[in-house]
Amino acid sequence: MTMRNTPFALAALAVAALLLTGCSLIPAYERPAAPVETAFPPAPAIDGARATNTGAAMATTGGVLPGDLSYEQFFADPRLVRLIGLSFTGNRDMRATVLAIEQARAQFQIRRADQFPSVGLAANASRAPSQVTGGQVNIFQVGLAVTAWELDFFGRLQSLKEQALAAYLASEEGRRSAQTALVANVASGWLALQADEELLDLSRRTVATREDSVRLTQLRLDNGVSSALDLRQAESLAESARATLAQAQRQRALDENALVLLIGQPLPGDIRSSLAGNRLADAAPFPALQAGLPSDLLNRRPDIRQSEQQLIGANANIGAARAAFFPRISLTAQAGSASNELDGLFKSGSWGFTLNPSLLLPIFDAGRNRANLDVARVSRDIAVAQYEKSIQTAFREVADALASEATLAEQLRALQAQAQAESGRFELSDLRYRNGVSTYLDLLDAQRSLFSAQQAVVQTRLAQRQNQVLLYKALGGGWTDTAPVTVGAAPTAPVAR
Repeated sequence: MTMRNTPFALAALAVAALLLTGCSLIPAYERPAAPVETAFPPAPAIDGARATNTGAAMATTGGVLPGDLSYEQFFADPRLVRLIGLSFTGNRDMRATVLAIEQARAQFQIRRADQFPSVGLAANASRAPSQVTGGQVNIFQVGLAVTAWELDFFGRLQSLKEQALAAYLASEEGRRSAQTALVANVASGWLALQADEELLDLSRRTVATREDSVRLTQLRLDNGVSSALDLRQAESLAESARATLAQAQRQRALDENALVLLIGQPLPGDIRSSLAGNRLADAAPFPALQAGLPSDLLNRRPDIRQSEQQLIGANANIGAARAAFFPRISLTAQAGSASNELDGLFKSGSWGFTLNPSLLLPIFDAGRNRANLDVARVSRDIAVAQYEKSIQTAFREVADALASEATLAEQLRALQAQAQAESGRFELSDLRYRNGVSTYLDLLDAQRSLFSAQQAVVQTRLAQRQNQVLLYKALGGGWTDTAPVTVGAAPTAPVAR
């Protein structure tokens, strides 16, 4: 089809075609029901417990919602807050996550651009037989051209754009989920380092005490008060303490290496030096948290929202697969100048317009379109299962943290009472041994029991503090939309459709 003297015809046709599009074959989306109970299970009953204010009670009946607390507010230690900030810029996994957002955004822009015609400058020359003279004639053309622009009457391109948008939004939620995990991991690593310092100090003091015991036993042996067996037992216990000290030093180094990997750079010198003499018992307590209802997790946890966006994208793919059963209409057009002579291209009367629409209706494809639709539907069902699994996983994480909060509090109380009792037992055993009332075996047993009880107190306090961090993470805390992002310019707000 060729028209003369219509320079604006191509633009008018494009506007008309856009107005005709808009049909969508995407199934109506409905959020699946949460496959969990309507309330978190109660904390396990503790028989004979003396504790009157367990962490689980605070986490369910009072306190604040994790979503209302940024990590700067939850973690009172400025050193830890600083390390978390360093991890946002230095952690390589976080960088990869941010880059994935940029990649998803670019894919969305590609799908969005598919809905619009691509206009380019076209120029060509050809030589063809002339029906008038019977000879050959030259044809020169130059102008604006649109090549194979698909008119999206049945919403195939719109469905693909919706899928790309959902993938982009899922990547945004993935960044928030990665940040939540990173905050929790850095906090747990920092707490582990503090516990390592406390265990190191305990091990050093124990080594010193047992070395004194060896010297005392040697002196008693030299004076005929003690036996060689007592000396060998004292030496064995001292070597055991040195082995434990070496193990504690190794664990301290391993935990620091793990934290260095998380923040992506060596520990700052001032922070590293400030760890000496730290005790978990002296650290500021975390704010009490309110668990709320299981349904709150749908809004608080970015990993659940990420899974839902993936489900929305899989649902949109069904629309694209359905549209493949309908005719695909494309348009090729050119508006410009044509002439038999090169110098006549831009003369008056040489302007024209060429329009070549095409339609392809699938008739036989050996079942390809049907298989693609089946794949899209199965993919949507898989996404539903994954979405429901993310809710169940979140529910379990909160329930586990709440159960641990109650039991760890009572366990710590009991171990502290045991350590106090063992300390008194050691003092009495030492006094009785020095006065010849008790055997050295009783003293050694008291030393071993006291050291074990003191170690258990530190380890249980670490488990309790780390569990509070896990509860904060499980309830949706740990991320903010204002978190620093240094790689590229990944947006934090949804792209307008």
